[in-house]
Amino acid sequence: MDTTQTYGRISRALHWGLAMLILWQFLGMAVKLILGRVPLAGFFVGLHQPVGLAIFTLVGLRVLWALLNRGHRPGHGAGVVGLAARVGHLVLYALMVIVPLLALLRAYGNSRAFAPWGFEIFAPRAEEITWMVGLGNAAHGVLAWAFLVLIAGHVATALVHQIVLRDGTLRRMAR
Repeated sequence: MDTTQTYGRISRALHWGLAMLILWQFLGMAVKLILGRVPLAGFFVGLHQPVGLAIFTLVGLRVLWALLNRGHRPGHGAGVVGLAARVGHLVLYALMVIVPLLALLRAYGNSRAFAPWGFEIFAPRAEEITWMVGLGNAAHGVLAWAFLVLIAGHVATALVHQIVLRDGTLRRMAR
C-alpha cells in the first residue's frame, strides 16, 4: 500500500510499467512518421493495438489501485502549486483512459476484426459504424500527442523537484 510519505511497490510498478509501454507506443509512431512505411515501422505498428490494449488494462488497474489508496498517498502540496499538481495528474489519468478508449471505440465500429495477440475481441462487421470510426480517427492521435506534451511537462516538473527544489518528490515514485 501507499503511505503519506511514499508510493508503494504496486503503485511504482504500475507507474513505471505504464511509462515504458506508453513511451514504446510513441517511439513506434515517431518511427512511422519519420521513416514512413519501412519494416521497422511495421514492427511497431503491428504491436500498437496489443500494447495499447495492455495499456488500457493496466490503466484500469492503476485507477482502481489509486482509488484504494486514496487517503494514503503522498500529498501534492498546498496552494497554487498543489492545485496545479492535482489538476495535472487528473488530466494525465483522464488521457490515459480516453486515448485508448477512443482506439477501442474505433476498433469496435470498424469493419475489421479486433484481435490483439490473436484473441478476437471484436468480430468483423458487415458495415462499419461511421461515427465511431470517425471519432476515433479524429481524436485518438491528436489527444495522444497532447498526452505526450503533458508527459514531457510531468517529467520536466519531476526533474525540477529533484534538481532545483531537492524536495524528495521524485524519490517517492522512484525508489
